[in-house]
Amino acid sequence: MYKVKNYLSLVKFSHTIFAMPFALIGFFLGVMKIPSGFSFQPLALKFFLVIVCMISARSAAMAFNRFLDRSFDAKNPRTAIREIPKGIISANSALRFVIAASILFILATYFINTICFYLSPVALFVILFYSYTKRFTPLCHLVLGIGLSLAPIGAYLAVTGIFAVLPILFSLSVIFWVSGFDVIYALQDVEFDQSQQLYSIPSTVGKEKALRVSELFHLLSAACVIAAGVYGNFHWIYWIGILVFVGMLVYQHSIVKPNDLSKVNIAFMTANGIASVVFAVFVIMDLFIL
Repeated sequence: MYKVKNYLSLVKFSHTIFAMPFALIGFFLGVMKIPSGFSFQPLALKFFLVIVCMISARSAAMAFNRFLDRSFDAKNPRTAIREIPKGIISANSALRFVIAASILFILATYFINTICFYLSPVALFVILFYSYTKRFTPLCHLVLGIGLSLAPIGAYLAVTGIFAVLPILFSLSVIFWVSGFDVIYALQDVEFDQSQQLYSIPSTVGKEKALRVSELFHLLSAACVIAAGVYGNFHWIYWIGILVFVGMLVYQHSIVKPNDLSKVNIAFMTANGIASVVFAVFVIMDLFIL
């Protein structure tokens, strides 16, 4: 049990709260496209498999990031307490965990449908490749956003087997939402990243300009969820969800300043956790109540 707790900490399992709600949005958007009379049993199985895919893919990506960045984490006072630098989990054990989680992800897609299975290596490449990007581009935040944005599209594909505009709009929102709050999170490591020749938007343009970039990303994210609301002909419940989502974006920018990073974790975890969960609840309520 103690080892399980260590691995959950390694992959920051609580951070699943960011992408999972959007995966549920994609899944239930797909459910609305299913003809009446569809059997509940295979749908319940697909729901379970989508959850397995979300957890396994994200766990593989996070563990790989920890494995690849272990030498940097050991040098950074903020991250030196992580499991691999502290010797709680060995690097080889973390790598084996990545392989096991990746295999589980591919197996789960195999039992969902053909298109998800064929696209599973592409999805894995994107989410694992992110870990390399900080070594050569400040646009690493956008790559992370793209990785998490696969959640609504993938869940929709799991149910319907086809692409559609609406889940893509939600995915675009995720790209800019995640990129924006990852820029805020990276403010904590500006000096360290510069000393190690690691790239991020804050380490490249400075804290103040980085916050402006983050605001732009979040403005684009808000525009995407508004566009999704208009395109999808959602009702008043959806728009209440948008108010909460946008409100949390505004809130996190109001509490993080270039010269005061004391509330970065509140902005990163609390504000964005509320934004994703509450928004997803209102979207799904709108789909099934009205």
